[in-house]
Amino acid sequence: MTSVQLVVVGGGPGGYAAAFLGADLGLSVALVDPEVNPGGVCVYRGCIPSKALLHVAKVIDESRHAKAWGVEFGEPKVDLAKLREFKNNVVKRLTSGTGQLAKARKIQYVQGLAEIVDAHHLRVKLISGGTDAEIQFEHAILATGSTPAIPAALKVAGNPGNNDKRVMDSTAALDLPDVPKSLLVVGGGYIGLELGTVYATLGSAVTIVEMTLGLLPGADRDLVDILAKRVAQTMKSVLLETRVVQMKAEAGGIRVTMEGKADPKEQIFDRVLVAVGRRPNSAIPGLDRTRVQVDDRGFIMVDEQRRTHEPSIFAIGDVVGEPMLAHKASHEGRVAVEVIAGENVAFAPRAIPAVVFTDPEIAWAGLTESQAAKENRKVSIAKFPWGASGRAITLDRTDGLTKLILDPETERLLGVGLVGPGAGELIAEGVLAIEMGANATDLKLSIHPHPTLTETVMESAEVFFGQATHVYRPKRG
Repeated sequence: MTSVQLVVVGGGPGGYAAAFLGADLGLSVALVDPEVNPGGVCVYRGCIPSKALLHVAKVIDESRHAKAWGVEFGEPKVDLAKLREFKNNVVKRLTSGTGQLAKARKIQYVQGLAEIVDAHHLRVKLISGGTDAEIQFEHAILATGSTPAIPAALKVAGNPGNNDKRVMDSTAALDLPDVPKSLLVVGGGYIGLELGTVYATLGSAVTIVEMTLGLLPGADRDLVDILAKRVAQTMKSVLLETRVVQMKAEAGGIRVTMEGKADPKEQIFDRVLVAVGRRPNSAIPGLDRTRVQVDDRGFIMVDEQRRTHEPSIFAIGDVVGEPMLAHKASHEGRVAVEVIAGENVAFAPRAIPAVVFTDPEIAWAGLTESQAAKENRKVSIAKFPWGASGRAITLDRTDGLTKLILDPETERLLGVGLVGPGAGELIAEGVLAIEMGANATDLKLSIHPHPTLTETVMESAEVFFGQATHVYRPKRG
């Protein structure tokens, strides 16, 4: 039996960040995961491979758009096998690196599936076979992540196992089995839009079905509207307020029956991507042998220090609740380890950034305008259109927007929203400003380099005062 101070179950961005910090703080650490190296869904089957493919899609799109600048290329020829190889090599390079970091930190990496014996013992069924590994621990962190959800209504009729490979979840879609002539994406959230963008750029006629009034439910409409205009140009169709009620496998494709604004109500697609959300992996064998509690949505319940109802067991990441984001999991993991190490800390961020890596990108952090409206909270909104940005004009991408959500009395920054190329990189300034308690004057007086897109943050603050150099919007009253 191995005895450690900390065992982490799950090797994703939350789990390996926790294990690495635990080792850095001098704890004896074991990390359990079924993959050969740490990485989790994010690196193996999520954010990393999808961003590799989105980068390729962006290059293809820009090569087509370059004609407007006087530079004309031939239509790109896509070698799907080589594209797959590029994506897989990105994953391999990153996971090899995390494996080396685990060894350098002398972490006991156990490749296998964990079962909880009691509040201080794990049993691990090794992937390689042989005798199960036994781990005794002082503390455990559960970082088991989440899995793509496919509701019963979206199972293929007459196929209880839903094993028709033409119906894909995000994991299967990232494998790039082929470029179908027609693809239905069920779900207009960030996963559906990102993967839909990849396939549309590669040549698929993509139809997106979203049951709500708009794409990216929960995000501010003024940001989404800009993306929606471009999506409408790149996708075959976007069907809002529409629901898939049945799917049936046929020789010629997947026959999909829809209700709502679809016309016709029945259509046949070569492939279907189901991207309606993810469910937490909280059905951990042996969890019921502890005092850990799970809520009615399947999330493990934790306090602000990420401790469960079992004092020796913590939980982090997707398995404890939304937002299901890698960077949120990493931060939670570090908080849990610091608590285990005796620090008086808690997970209490003012801003967790969210990024949708479509074209254009959308990013936001802190309070959104939609949230403020729901809470009947009075806020001031300052917006700077990228049509007035010199840098955006040089990029021929003026379809962007930067907005600040501010407290009207204290002028304190409460939230930031961005849409446009590189929004995911720009949002970090907003996160730092919110966390540091910056106000509009701080942003206005911080000299930003010219010409850059970051200037739009400064000029948004200038708009708040009615003093923006590049737009004329006098302050009312």
